[in-house]
Amino acid sequence: MSDSATSMPRDKAFDNTLALYREGYDFIRNRCRQLDTDVFQTRILLKPTICMTGREAARLFYDQQKFQRSAAAPKRVMKTLFGQHGVQGLDGEEHRHRKAMFMALMSQQRIDDLVEITEASWWSAIHQWEQTQQPVVLKNAGAEILTRAVCQWAGVPLEPDETPYRSQQFTLMIEAASKMGMKHWQGRQARNSMEKWCRELIQQIRLGKLSVSENTALYQIAYHRQLNNQFLTTQVAAVELLNVLRPTVAICYYVVLTALALHQFPQHAKQLNDKASRQRFVQEVRRFYPFFPATMARVKETFQWQGYTFEKGHRVMLDLYGTNHDKRLWVDPEQFRPERFLEQEPDAFSLIPQGGGDHAQNHRCAGEWITLAIMESMTKLLATSIDYTVPEQNLSLSHNKMPAMPESGFIISDVTTRPEAAKA
Repeated sequence: MSDSATSMPRDKAFDNTLALYREGYDFIRNRCRQLDTDVFQTRILLKPTICMTGREAARLFYDQQKFQRSAAAPKRVMKTLFGQHGVQGLDGEEHRHRKAMFMALMSQQRIDDLVEITEASWWSAIHQWEQTQQPVVLKNAGAEILTRAVCQWAGVPLEPDETPYRSQQFTLMIEAASKMGMKHWQGRQARNSMEKWCRELIQQIRLGKLSVSENTALYQIAYHRQLNNQFLTTQVAAVELLNVLRPTVAICYYVVLTALALHQFPQHAKQLNDKASRQRFVQEVRRFYPFFPATMARVKETFQWQGYTFEKGHRVMLDLYGTNHDKRLWVDPEQFRPERFLEQEPDAFSLIPQGGGDHAQNHRCAGEWITLAIMESMTKLLATSIDYTVPEQNLSLSHNKMPAMPESGFIISDVTTRPEAAKA
């Protein structure tokens, strides 16, 4: 390491892996405050790691000339959450070409179709809840509803009695990346099972044993051609199919956070009768509550930034949650204020709950528009279409559990459809 790199602030701990698990979403910003800096060095999993926060750090992080994603995420994340050899680990032209496949699925018509399917699935569940009058765990119910909806939308055949099993596998994959021990290994087993399921679907499509519409994700991924004009291997195609299904099911966590916000800040529920107000509410849910803690890359070639040396090969972590709560970017960042989005229009490097930069060029979540559309739809449903009771439960969010969720999964009961919604 060059001498100038020693000027970069450094956390005094030899390794901060346990501190990262202990502090979770607050790990990077805690140390940035302690060290009075936006960038510092540490070790995570015994590997030299540079941590950064803030808009300028985000702008730097998404410079593809300086950072690469190949081999950036720890294997425990790749073997649970992302899968191996998928779009998240690609760089350059190969990444742009693969990302274009995902972006092609994000036309307004296809997003509208998914929202319509999702709403129908929710209403089917709501009618059942009204009849049974049993308490509902919103996280689990949402995962099942979104599993059923996204599979229908993507062209993936799913038997009704298969839905609970598959939705549970999705949640195991999502939650295992930050877990230790048995929970982590359950997530790995779930991914292995899901990849096997998706490989079989890809094979059936290519052998003509399964027929689906050409505009579905299953068809497009099965017949996607790489830069060398070859199809993806069945294994990589399976990973990419899960990269459509899994993030959509993960919106169930945002649905819970939406319900939590309506419960914790009920004064805003009366102001959600139009789409624009719901969109502002959704953006504040995404800014305010923890979702992804950070994203990772590796330094492509040694370079200097703000007098600090970034050595080739070093892992870099960008603080997503901390940037969304940066007081330099947000007035009263610890306050829930949807109206802030009337006062300021965030850019691609200040509001980054699902990554920053350009959707087509950078590693920003391709499904962000789907997330926004489904969240807006669910905000309308929860705030204006149904009534329900939130029984006594622990609704606190632990910042060292990712995704951050109430331990109860957010229980609701006494669900009834409002008369005006029933007429509609």
